[in-house]
Amino acid sequence: MGWFRPVEAPDGDGTGPCVASVRRSGDGRTAGGAIVLAVDTVLTCAHVVNDALGRPMFEPRVPRLDEVLVDLQGPWRSERFPARVVHWIAPRARDGGPVRDGDDEWLGDLAVLRVDAPPGSVPAPHRRTAMAPGQKVRAWHGSGRGATFADLHVAALDGPIGYLDGKSTGMAVGPGYSGGPLWSEEEGAVVGLVAAHFMPECGPGGDPVPHHPQHLIRRSWGIPWQRVAAELRSVGALDAGDTAGAEESDDPAHAMLGSAIRNALPSPYTLGDTARRLAHACGVAPGSPVTPPTVEEFADFLLAQPRALAALSELLRPGDPRAADRVLVAGRLSDTPLLLSPREHRRLHQLLRRVERPVLARVPEAVREATKRVAAPYDGETLDVLLDRLETLPGDGHSDDGGPRVPVLLRVVEYVAALCPVPRQADLRLWSDGVAGRLGIPLAALRERRSDAQDWARLLRAGDRRVRVLARVTRAERGRHRLRVWCDEGTGPRQVSSDSSATYSASEAARELLRVLETLSPTASDGGRPLVEVLVDRADLDLPVDEWAAQAPGEVVPGVLGVEFPLVVHCPELLHRHERFLPDWRERWRQLDSGETLIVSDPAQDPHQVYYELMGRLDTVRVSVDVPPGPRDAIVQICLAVGIPVVVWDRGRDTTATSSHVVQHMAQVATRELPDGVRVYRANARGTRAPEFPGRPVLAWADADRTVPRLHLTEPQESA
Repeated sequence: MGWFRPVEAPDGDGTGPCVASVRRSGDGRTAGGAIVLAVDTVLTCAHVVNDALGRPMFEPRVPRLDEVLVDLQGPWRSERFPARVVHWIAPRARDGGPVRDGDDEWLGDLAVLRVDAPPGSVPAPHRRTAMAPGQKVRAWHGSGRGATFADLHVAALDGPIGYLDGKSTGMAVGPGYSGGPLWSEEEGAVVGLVAAHFMPECGPGGDPVPHHPQHLIRRSWGIPWQRVAAELRSVGALDAGDTAGAEESDDPAHAMLGSAIRNALPSPYTLGDTARRLAHACGVAPGSPVTPPTVEEFADFLLAQPRALAALSELLRPGDPRAADRVLVAGRLSDTPLLLSPREHRRLHQLLRRVERPVLARVPEAVREATKRVAAPYDGETLDVLLDRLETLPGDGHSDDGGPRVPVLLRVVEYVAALCPVPRQADLRLWSDGVAGRLGIPLAALRERRSDAQDWARLLRAGDRRVRVLARVTRAERGRHRLRVWCDEGTGPRQVSSDSSATYSASEAARELLRVLETLSPTASDGGRPLVEVLVDRADLDLPVDEWAAQAPGEVVPGVLGVEFPLVVHCPELLHRHERFLPDWRERWRQLDSGETLIVSDPAQDPHQVYYELMGRLDTVRVSVDVPPGPRDAIVQICLAVGIPVVVWDRGRDTTATSSHVVQHMAQVATRELPDGVRVYRANARGTRAPEFPGRPVLAWADADRTVPRLHLTEPQESA
C-alpha cells in the first residue's frame, strides 16, 4: 500500500456494517436505510428520500433545497444530522419512462446525500465489491437495530437487478429496508443496496390470501454494487478512490510538483510532518508516524485527490507564501486539483445551510449576474452540483501583473452574500477573504468584485426593472386591429396612445409600436432591449404580433417586432377571471429561478388532467405545451387561469409532428432568460438557419411584480 492510505471501517466482527437511517420529516419515523459513501456523504434509494419528504414514491423531480434527517451510529450512540441531496438519479422504467404504481422493478433510484455533521462524525465507509450469484448476504431495517437482520442469498443477476431469496425462518425484508446495505460477511464488503420486496398475493379487498406452496415467498431484489458504481460515475458522484500503490503519475504537473515539494519541504522531518497534517486534512490515514513518504508518493497523492493540493497550499501559506504559490502554479498544469480545500469546501456548505431559503432560491440569478463574462452554468439539478461546476471554472476577467485571478466561485459567493442580511453576509465574506488569501489573490481584486455585487444588490432593492412597452391589441374589421400603448420605465404604466378608436393593419401597428420603442431603447437602464408585452383576450393568444413587420416604404430593414425585441403575450382576462389563483400566481412567480418545469406532450391527455397535476405541483412555474393545436389551446388557457406565470408553445406545430423543436430548444434556456431566448429563436427562424429553427414560438409571460393597465382588467370590451 502507498503512504497515504484511505480510512476504511475496521474488519467485520460478524455484526455487519454501520447502517445509516433516513427519517421522515413529518413524523420522524424510519423511511429507509443508507450506507456511508464518503467522509460527508451517504447513499440511499431515491424513493426513500421521496418517502422521507412526503412525496410520491417514484417522484422523479430533484428535491433541490429540501432536507431530510439522517441518523448515524457513533461510538456510543446514534446522532441525527440534516442532509441534502447532492446527486439524484430518479427511478425510471426499463424503457426509460416513468415508473408507475404497481411496477415491480425499475432502474436508477439512487440519491447521494451530503450530511451536515462535524468532521469525524460520519463513520468510515466500508469496502464495496461486486455482487455475484450465490453470495450469502444480510440486510437490516433502516432503524439499524440488530434484531432486524434478514439473511438472504443472491439467487440470480439480471443485468442491473439482483434477485434475493430469503430464508423461511427469521426476519423478512419489508418496508423500511430499502436503501440499506447488502452485506457479504465472506467478502467483508457491501455488495449492493436493498431496493424492493415482492409482496405476497392479496385478494380483491387487499386481504392476504391463504398460503399455497406455489406462492412466491420472501423474494426481494437489490441494486448490485457494480450497477450502483456505474450510475454514480455517470453523474460524477464517486470519489477518486484508493490511490494506494498507484504507479508514478504521467500528469504533466508531476515533475514540477515534485520540485516544488523538495524546495518547500527540504528535510525528512518537515516532509513527514506536513504529510501527516495533509493526510488528516484530507481524511486519509498516514502511512507512518515516523517515516515520511517519498516526494514521488507525495506528488502522486496531490494529483490523485482533487482537494489535496488546495489543502497543502493551506498548510504552506502562513509560513512560506512563496512555496504555496509555487505549488499552486504547478497544480494549474493538471486538470485534477479543485479550487477548495476540504475545510473550505465543508465550511462553504455549512454557511449556505444557514442562508435563508428565499436567498438560496435566487442563486441561479446571482450566478447569471456574476458570470456575465464567463461561460458558466446558470442552474444545476442541485445546489451542490451547481457549486461543484462553478469550482472547476477559471477566474473571470484578467490580471495585469499575471497574478491569480478571482475564481468564478468566489465571485458568485460575493453576489449571494450581497443578497443576505448582515450576519450571513459577513460570514460568507470572511470565507471569501480566507480563500482569496490562501490563493494569493490581492484583496483589492476581491473587493472590486464585492463592490460589483453590492451595486447589483442595490439595484435589485431599488426595484430596477426592465423597461417595457405594453400594447393592448384587439381585433376590429377583417385584417385590422385596435391598439392602445403604454410605457413602463419601472414606475408603472403610462399611456402614450390617445385614439383608441383608430384601426391598424399589421404593418401599421408594427410601425406605431416601433415608433414608441425608438423613444425608449436608448434609455433602457440595463442596456438591453425593452420588453414588448402584448395584452390579448384568450381567443387571441395565438395572434402573431411577433411576426408583424413595419415594411415602411424606403426602410432598409424589415422591422419585425419579435425579431428586434423580446415580445411576450399576457392574458390578464384569464388570470383575473379566477382570482382565487392570484396568491398561487404570485408565489409561483417568486420561485421563478428555482421552480419546476412541466412538459405536456400527450395529445390524448384530457386538459383537465393538466389542471389536476398543477394543483398538486405548486412549485411549477413554467409549462411547455407540446401538443397539436386542438388540445393545445385548452391546455394553455388552463395553465394561465391557475396562475402559471410562464407558458411556452409552438404556434407552427401541426398534427403530424412528433414533437416541437421550439419546446426542445427552449428547455435549454433558463426561465428568466426566455423572453430574450425566444427573440433569438425568431431571428434564427427567419435567417439562413431557418431549417434548424422550424418553429414559431409563443411565450406567455405574467410578471407578478409588474402591473398592467387597470382599464384592461375591468373593461375587457374597452375597444369594442
